Amino acid sequence: MKIRSKIVWIVLPLIIAPFILLGVAASLSARNGITKIATEFLRFKVDELYNYAASQWKVLEENNLTGKKEFIDATKAAVSSFAVTLVRSDTELIFAIDKSGKVVMSTGKLRLSEGETDDLLTIYSELSRESGRGAKEAQGKGGKTVPRWIQFSVAGSTRVGAALFFQPFKWVFLVTEKREAFYSAVNQIYLQSAVILGAATLISLILLIILSNFITNPIQSVVRAMRQIIEKNDLSRRVPVFYRDEIGELGHTFNIMTEELENAYNQIKSYAYRAVVARKREERIRNIFQRYVPKDVIDQFFANPESMLVGDNRELAVLFSDIRSFTTISEKLPPNQIVESLNHYFGMMVDIVMNHSGIVDKFIGDALMAFYGAPVRHDDDAERAVESGFDMLNALNEFNSWQRERNRPTFKIGIGINFGVVTVGNIGSEKKMDYTVIGDMVNLASRLQDLTKYYGEPIIISEPVMKEVRMKYPCRLLDRVAVVGKSEGVLIYTPKRELTQEEEKAWKLHHTGMKHYFEGRFKEALFFFSKVRDMIGDDSLAGLMIERCRDFMKNPPPEDWNGTMVMTHK
Repeated sequence: MKIRSKIVWIVLPLIIAPFILLGVAASLSARNGITKIATEFLRFKVDELYNYAASQWKVLEENNLTGKKEFIDATKAAVSSFAVTLVRSDTELIFAIDKSGKVVMSTGKLRLSEGETDDLLTIYSELSRESGRGAKEAQGKGGKTVPRWIQFSVAGSTRVGAALFFQPFKWVFLVTEKREAFYSAVNQIYLQSAVILGAATLISLILLIILSNFITNPIQSVVRAMRQIIEKNDLSRRVPVFYRDEIGELGHTFNIMTEELENAYNQIKSYAYRAVVARKREERIRNIFQRYVPKDVIDQFFANPESMLVGDNRELAVLFSDIRSFTTISEKLPPNQIVESLNHYFGMMVDIVMNHSGIVDKFIGDALMAFYGAPVRHDDDAERAVESGFDMLNALNEFNSWQRERNRPTFKIGIGINFGVVTVGNIGSEKKMDYTVIGDMVNLASRLQDLTKYYGEPIIISEPVMKEVRMKYPCRLLDRVAVVGKSEGVLIYTPKRELTQEEEKAWKLHHTGMKHYFEGRFKEALFFFSKVRDMIGDDSLAGLMIERCRDFMKNPPPEDWNGTMVMTHK
């Protein structure tokens, strides 16, 4: 077997297998999605029919007409007319049966065989029993159960649909569709998947043949050249070397001098490059830090710059701030005004970070990341980060005044702060490096910033930050959350520079309510959160906790619940 054929037989299965797996997965997913939507649609229709019948029956009850046959018959006729309005296709059929299996209402012609009548009687019997067990109201008031999904044969065709027992009429409503029509979209998906797979196989085969020719042609050229050298004894010929493989090694014998010269030339270039790098290293390190680090920090480490390039695990504070709804704001402004506003905003925020001995790590779109504690460690790095957050909020008011003077939208920001051990160092490549921090603690700080939108607080800090600053700043417990990507919950807080007397009382009540909430005493927690809202009328957190308590009182959490709120999105 030739190499070309081997390539096709080896690579083709590797290409086709993922197509097959992807096609099967996509088809199954589409089938489940379409089936679910269609099923819910039929159930929705039977619910609509049931609710209409119940409303008509209620009118009879309210007028004491439930004992008069002519009014009952008129109501049944109205229900039958309403059923006709629900039909949306020629293959759809809505009908009702009574306890004898007789079709008492139908949107189309329907003739039942004896066996089909028996099947419907079985359905009627099961639904009537389920209705008797599951109704929450009196049977005479039309209590109902969840619509049941059924498949049966009627009028010579297999149908699927939803069925529901209506107690006042002693009827079973059936909203059905022909099985082949119900699954027609799914069958079309299977057909399309098969066509796509066939086309992909054909295209892959053509491309493999072209590729195999491309690969084998250089080999054939080497074989021809070697034959000419052997047949003519012409040692001046050179074998073209297309690849550095076994065939290339044969040609390398005739080209060794040229390759050695090339290697020497490459070595000279390498030595020259290293010399330039050595001379530029001092300048590069200064350029890395001069825009982000205070001058005294650069001077302190400039004598030994290599120490800044070594990775180190240390405890520091990380701050993330982000402009809320910046995409919406940017859509309202021309590009030059967006750039001007952002530069002015970041200029103020960067000054605040550096004034508190922090380092601006990077700008992520409209977000800012900073850290405190590297390369110089301080005893109060967490406190410096929180103070930066407060100053950022104060500076934001000044910035928004500047925006309003120019008839531009004002900014709102969210700030997340975490404190813990991270890896810090110069990370990147020889051509591009950044002095940055990485680690799980950094990711949590980013998630805390995201949570400011959900909890309506401008600053959210982690428990380690709270322990570092609680002696200086009051901190309010917000929640225990498991952020995206984490299974364990962490306590989160919001700090404030100072509290009014009313806020101080309200925060104490809030913490008492949180204790009851975490212990599962939602009624007691609701009492304290309600008092907090009475004291601080616009407190969004109190409103959020009141809503949770009421929900858990109606739908209690699992027994192993520990108060953790699991976040499913950023």
